[in-house]
Amino acid sequence: MERARSEGSMANAEQNSEWEDFKAAARRPIEQHVRNSFIHTYKPVLDDAEYRSFDTMEEYRRWCKENLPDWLGYSRD
Repeated sequence: MERARSEGSMANAEQNSEWEDFKAAARRPIEQHVRNSFIHTYKPVLDDAEYRSFDTMEEYRRWCKENLPDWLGYSRD
């Protein structure tokens, strides 16, 4: 019986902690939420030039196939 009560207390404490986190997040301004929501991850080749332009989609797809690592997910295979 004591163990069940102890586990119930731990569950309540954990739930209260989660609500405190939620309340703290709710007090933050939207600008901070937006700032914290985007994490920049360097993407090899894609991030190495300011921009690229292609005349056709086929050129773009060929460039992706020839230049980008498969793990970036731009492969058509």
